Amino acid sequence: MITHKKIALFFIFLLLLLLLLNFYLAINFWWFAVTILIWLGINAIGSARISSNYHVKAYCHNPLETEKKIALTFDDGPSILTLEILEILKKYHAKATFFCIGKNVETHPEIIKQIIAEGHLVGNHSYHHSKFFDFYNARQIESEITQTDLVLEKFTSKKINFFRPPYGVTTPSIRRALKITGHKVIGWNIRSLDGGTTNQNLIYNRIIKRISPGGIVLLHDTAPHSVLVLEQFLQFLQQENYQVVSIEELLNLKAYKMER
Repeated sequence: MITHKKIALFFIFLLLLLLLLNFYLAINFWWFAVTILIWLGINAIGSARISSNYHVKAYCHNPLETEKKIALTFDDGPSILTLEILEILKKYHAKATFFCIGKNVETHPEIIKQIIAEGHLVGNHSYHHSKFFDFYNARQIESEITQTDLVLEKFTSKKINFFRPPYGVTTPSIRRALKITGHKVIGWNIRSLDGGTTNQNLIYNRIIKRISPGGIVLLHDTAPHSVLVLEQFLQFLQQENYQVVSIEELLNLKAYKMER
């Protein structure tokens, strides 16, 4: 497995080797520049792809699942639109995991209560979901995670175990923060892109083309088009005899650590 630590050690060794050879062969500067650029490129790709496990172990699907089972996850809520999502999930007897932004939980406490009362799971998605989250140091990230946990635990009465980093980006600082908090990182392998486009057909077709046993679907409960796509998608799953199960069942992981 390619990890940040292994890549760092390899490129440090490579740069030292070039530096040593430079004393004897006068290595061109561009060899150093290209080596560093390749290193930076690998870091960027590894950080941006949560499924790469480059910085942290992320559970993005269950490759051992052979039955037609998938899990639904929703990011960035709760919001007023979460209520519509809940109605559709109830209609199709489907359970989901909601990765919540802490400040939104404080804005919509009644919605979080309803999510939990209806048997869905909740996870941590940071407190502010800042565009600059990827540049936070470990202490700031730990604070964001802890603050959101405290807000959520008022409703769960249990310690939160699942964390999904904003934008699915991981960094060394996130790795260091998670060593302290102990959360399990939950990713996905079916990204709807409903956060970047409002084209319902594009979103729907993108999802159904990627459906397979053991998959985890990423949607958002913050946009009207996502609500419309959800019902269409659940109809498709029924037709194809797929069962929507919880993340806990799909991954054999617990969403909550223990009773408080």
